[in-house]
Amino acid sequence: MLTPIPLLIIPLAIYNIVVFLTPGVEWNAVILPVAMVSGAAWPITVGDAFLALSLFVLLFEVLKATRISSRSIVDHILSILVFVLALVEFLLVPQAATSVFALLVGIMLLDVITGFSVSVRVAQRDVALAPPTG
Repeated sequence: MLTPIPLLIIPLAIYNIVVFLTPGVEWNAVILPVAMVSGAAWPITVGDAFLALSLFVLLFEVLKATRISSRSIVDHILSILVFVLALVEFLLVPQAATSVFALLVGIMLLDVITGFSVSVRVAQRDVALAPPTG
């Protein structure tokens, strides 16, 4: 069951747990080098894996935005609050001043914009206005 709690709070919590419990974490550390058909090596870093997880969570957030109910309004408001908190953390907390966190904040902004635009689109589809007759 999809709850009105913003799912992007999960990557935010994971990021904060990692950076505060393991100071000096290297987001550029390679965790898996993948050999490509071209012969080149594609190094997948910790930051890449974290952002891939965040994008996967964003998929479920977008799916939640297609519901029309009073809970979806609460979900949108909470998503905005999570985005604002993450933005403030990015600006004020030294551990959050990384490209990985900046991209996470961008994903949260995308969630807010997508959530509202999908909800408006679904509402327009559900409400059919007939042209005036006369």
